Amino acid sequence: MKPIWIVDDDESIRWVLEKALARENLATKSFANARDAIAALEFETPQVLVSDIRMPGDSGLDLLQLVKSRFPGLPVIIITAFSDLDSAVAAFQGGAFEYLAKPFDIDKAVELIRRALDESLRETSVESGPSETPEILGQAPAMQEVFRAIGRLSQSNVTVLITGESGTGKELVARALHKHSPRAAQPFIALNTAAIPKDLLESELFGHERGAFTGAQTTRRGRFEQAENGTLFLDEIGDMPFDLQTRLLRVLSDGHFYRVGGHQPLKANVRVITATHQNLEQRVRDGLFREDLYHRLNVIRLRLPSLRERREDIPILVRHFLVQSAKQLGVEAKRMSDSTLQFLSGLDLPGNVRQLENLCNWITVMAPGQTVEVKDLPLELTQGQGLDQPGHAPPPDSGAGAHHGTVSLTAAPEAAAASPDGWLALLELQAASMLSSGQQEVMGVLGRQFESALIRTALKHTHGRKNDAAVRLGIGRNTITRKIAELGIDGAKDD
Repeated sequence: MKPIWIVDDDESIRWVLEKALARENLATKSFANARDAIAALEFETPQVLVSDIRMPGDSGLDLLQLVKSRFPGLPVIIITAFSDLDSAVAAFQGGAFEYLAKPFDIDKAVELIRRALDESLRETSVESGPSETPEILGQAPAMQEVFRAIGRLSQSNVTVLITGESGTGKELVARALHKHSPRAAQPFIALNTAAIPKDLLESELFGHERGAFTGAQTTRRGRFEQAENGTLFLDEIGDMPFDLQTRLLRVLSDGHFYRVGGHQPLKANVRVITATHQNLEQRVRDGLFREDLYHRLNVIRLRLPSLRERREDIPILVRHFLVQSAKQLGVEAKRMSDSTLQFLSGLDLPGNVRQLENLCNWITVMAPGQTVEVKDLPLELTQGQGLDQPGHAPPPDSGAGAHHGTVSLTAAPEAAAASPDGWLALLELQAASMLSSGQQEVMGVLGRQFESALIRTALKHTHGRKNDAAVRLGIGRNTITRKIAELGIDGAKDD
């Protein structure tokens, strides 16, 4: 994390803030005037900038204007005299994150800087994204058509609609379109519209002004602003609420939008790429999707083939995912026998490439030997039932051994027992799969599964006696009774 810059001609204020932030283990760098800070910006940037508004030479507002023109996502806190209302108004108009009125309480100042720091780190994580575009693999004719289309669109800024089943790699193609476009040096911002609650999606897309709604303590840039001059990828566009479709259409039509609670129009220079697994034409006919927006988005359509249409790519993908999974866990990569590859190539794999990647993660952790045979695959596959999709949790009463996402935390217990940390590796893969698929409330979902597995196992050991199970688990009788009811666990009885 980069340091917090303090710009103030008053040495005592610089000293107080330096000491207070040092107690919070936050690095600082101080400047006695705006001129020196401006010169330093040529070579480095802070995580947060705190500046006095009135200083000899360039003022804090001059510094604010320069920072916002070059680094719009950098939070700037302006220090101003308590009675100087005009300065505070000017600071907000210039895009300041917040202002501190002198004399200020040091604890409140640190709290404010902490909030600005959280916002800065959020912006950094959103805008940086993956350092490299993940590789798109495929030799099948259907994939070669996709590659050719990406090449033909390489010098274009045209709007693209990517269609295909879930798990076919729509975001990878969107990233490739960005990487090979004139906007490649600018941000690529991705948003899964189905993963954001309806009442938050508008703010997530367009940002909000301070005080626009309860909890809006600061002005926040939306994804359109974050993607300025770059590419905005809107996944699962078919799930966008109807009223927001109208706002999106307006941006695509005239290139302007308003933050939530804002009155100043903002111009958007953004290439929009969208994706969906749904039949948008049918949703238009059903009155669930605006026909005019559909035509705006459907300028160029790229359809991604399912894995069933490119079975010859399965061996290539399997080898790639096994190596990738082994690197993540720091183990030797496993290999599949020819018969196992042939077996997999004959499966439907409704989850497509994502399901295949999840399977390779499972194999890396759970398969007993270095060479994977058909008998080493999950029972769900060998019995022809298919692997569950990531991001769709089984209900609490579906059994502790049900698959969820990449792996089942209770599948093949003898394999997990062979390594004391095996279940932790499974948990990490599980969480990674759910997070990458955009699922919300991951902690709650996994927490319920974890509690359910523990309680079910304890009840088996105590032959259903819940009070005895509570003692063995180290929890209270009331707690286990409440958990059994919440999680829908059957077979418990009073001692």
